[in-house]
Amino acid sequence: MSYLTLVVLTLIIGMGAQFYVNHQLKKYSAEPIANGMTGAECARQMLSYYGITNVAVHRGGPGQDFFDPRTNSVTLSPDAYDGRSITATATACHEVGHACQYASDYSPMKVRTAIVPVVNLASNLWVFVLIIGIFLVSNNLIMIAIIMYAAVVLFQLVTLPVEFNASNRAMVYMGQIGLPAQERSGAGSVLRACAFTYVAAALTSILQLLWLLGQHRD
Repeated sequence: MSYLTLVVLTLIIGMGAQFYVNHQLKKYSAEPIANGMTGAECARQMLSYYGITNVAVHRGGPGQDFFDPRTNSVTLSPDAYDGRSITATATACHEVGHACQYASDYSPMKVRTAIVPVVNLASNLWVFVLIIGIFLVSNNLIMIAIIMYAAVVLFQLVTLPVEFNASNRAMVYMGQIGLPAQERSGAGSVLRACAFTYVAAALTSILQLLWLLGQHRD
């Protein structure tokens, strides 16, 4: 596979995933939730439902929807924190799903958290090591760069079950509290779209890794 083909494939995958997720988020952001709760209220209610009392829910900036195990806190973007839509509810419950994972010592999350420092280093350095290896015609340095990039790919693969499980926990909770079936269906569409972005990122990284390995063998 040529590098141009790789670039075209990754662009198609990335743009397709982004279009799909943006469409679903926008669609269900316009649909109000029947209980009238904001995303922040939903997050706190879900935490209380599962008996988790030590997790704070913060209002973040645009696009900042995440759970931080270092501070044991959930951060929601303004749209999710203040919103009263299906998208806001799905987003909030998904992030609390991560808090539930942390509270229950969910193994894939523990693995992902443990390798974060290594992955952060590898993701920042592998390209420079590769360029130096090519410049010096050093197969050893090139192989080190590929191994470093493989660590990044491994992180993305470990991320998949963590994200899928958090979404599953969100869907289970929404069913248990009696959210109407139509709203649960919409929330499921939002969560599947968001999960697809992680799948797309992992797929493009795997393709990049395979290309690097193919070039190294040649």
